[in-house]
Amino acid sequence: VPLMPPSNAAQAERLAGVLADSGARVWLTSSAVAGRLPAHDPVVVVDELTGPGADPVFADPETPAYLQYTSGSTREPAGAVIPHRAIVAACWQGGRAYAVDEGTTCAGWIPFFHDMGLIQLLCLPVFAGGRAVFMSPAEFVHRPRRWLRQLADYPAVFTAAPNFAYDLAADAGAEDGLDLSDVRVALNGAEPVRPATGERFLEVFGPHGFRREAYRPSYGLAEATVYVASAGPEGPRGAVFDREALAQGHAVETVDGQELVSVGRPVGQRVRIVHDGHEQPDGAVGEIWIHGPNVATGYWGRGDATAFGATLDGLDGWLRTGDLGVVHRGDLYVTGRLKDLIVIDGRNFHPQDIEAAAGEAHPAVRRDRVAAFGVTDDDGEGAVVVAEWARGAEADVKEVTRAVLRAVSAEHGLTLRRVHLVPSGGLPRTSSGKVARSAAKARYGGDRG
Repeated sequence: VPLMPPSNAAQAERLAGVLADSGARVWLTSSAVAGRLPAHDPVVVVDELTGPGADPVFADPETPAYLQYTSGSTREPAGAVIPHRAIVAACWQGGRAYAVDEGTTCAGWIPFFHDMGLIQLLCLPVFAGGRAVFMSPAEFVHRPRRWLRQLADYPAVFTAAPNFAYDLAADAGAEDGLDLSDVRVALNGAEPVRPATGERFLEVFGPHGFRREAYRPSYGLAEATVYVASAGPEGPRGAVFDREALAQGHAVETVDGQELVSVGRPVGQRVRIVHDGHEQPDGAVGEIWIHGPNVATGYWGRGDATAFGATLDGLDGWLRTGDLGVVHRGDLYVTGRLKDLIVIDGRNFHPQDIEAAAGEAHPAVRRDRVAAFGVTDDDGEGAVVVAEWARGAEADVKEVTRAVLRAVSAEHGLTLRRVHLVPSGGLPRTSSGKVARSAAKARYGGDRG
């Protein structure tokens, strides 16, 4: 069970929950971390081991390799059972999609308790025979330019990071002499990919050799080990869709509307758009279903989980992702979360679209720390936005609130019920750094202040 050492009370509580759910009996850790762990026996400090240890054991492809606990941004954390064959499949898929081979340097800072760090930055280079270079997440957060220097220092680089990392890097800017011409692939995934992020990153780092086709928006989830789909070697694509049609479940291109980034096409698995148990044609919005060797066998100890085991195309074992999407001109677009969908007066609003508008409304709003959710009270259905105040920002609260209200109204025709501006760090987050909407709703949804 890949886990992070707890550094605060919330992380310690989550760790205790995972331990109780998984039934783990032995700790494997390093000497640097051992002292931070709660009392537990036995503990194996791996960097203090001497000798070869036990003989290798043959692993059946269908036996569990590890449990990947979901981040909890959309549900209580649950351990996806990842069998050995799924690791091999995910590495093959990633190697094929991103052309990772023995000459590739996989470089990054994503921690190994996160599926992206574990598979894309650790297992993939081992599978492909390439090289792996790491830095700590704390180093990146405090000095985003160090990530860019890391990418510039090695040949034939593949890297992977969530959307907010590309925003932080663009905000930090480029150093003189930076050369990113040998970055082959920069994967953007693990959270919604925003159109403005890629354009800003390319604007800042294009003059320093970063090629547009190296930027690869991607889609994946823990229940599929990590990889589902990605942009190809041609680089990022996108489309502008009519907002009203999209809200009614249809993707219709227009000149002025909702811009979405394509997450490309799947490799080594089947992806379908499904509504009411039936596959949908191109252009129709529905739930994303996945079938392939990379799909987990279920959640640990939860045999009745409805996410696994659906039937389609005469095949059992489809994964219902809970994500909404649409296939347009052969490309997959992720439009939102089924459970997070905000419905007001019969219209569908995707939280990440509202969050994107609010995040760009004013410099005092931290663009990657915004939560939008629906509320139902005596006044009917409505939407609420909670946004973190950017560090060091100085602005009038009423001015920022009005800017958020105007931006959401102008882009989505939606009048927000409330806007809460909270201090930096005030929004609850998952272990992987995503804003936890359900926890934000529980904390702020009933607050009329």
